[in-house]
Amino acid sequence: MEKKYLYLDDVRTPVTDNWIVCRNYDEFVAQVKFHGLDSFEIISLDHDLGEQAMVEYYTNVRNNYTLDYQNINEKTGYDAAKFLVAESMGKSIPLPQIYVHSANPIGSANIMGYINNYLMNCRLSQTCIRAHIEHTIDEDIQLSPEARKAKWDRSKEN
Repeated sequence: MEKKYLYLDDVRTPVTDNWIVCRNYDEFVAQVKFHGLDSFEIISLDHDLGEQAMVEYYTNVRNNYTLDYQNINEKTGYDAAKFLVAESMGKSIPLPQIYVHSANPIGSANIMGYINNYLMNCRLSQTCIRAHIEHTIDEDIQLSPEARKAKWDRSKEN
């Protein structure tokens, strides 16, 4: 059986075509359940998967180096990491290689810490790391950083 690659990101698309791309948490969970955790060789996670996560990034993470999950209603890559650990534990299936490709430094650290803590408790090497996966960004999906920040700055005024 050929192993699959799974990529969770709301705006980026890997340049190679060997990835299954999921745009949100629900799509991600559906793909893992459909194919089975043991069918994946590599899973790469973004942290910020929607507008509220990006608002939190531009408002707190980038400026104050803090991250408050109470400000984010949509699921994040951190939720995906928790799902993967629960799936691994519940079905006694080892995790595949997990990468984090998020630009959010705190979100990335949270994901890596959660996965690596699980691996450590399983007496396995802590292999979850940040990785750069060549990608494109669909301009129809993502605003430029300047336009996005301006949009959120205007929304705070209302």
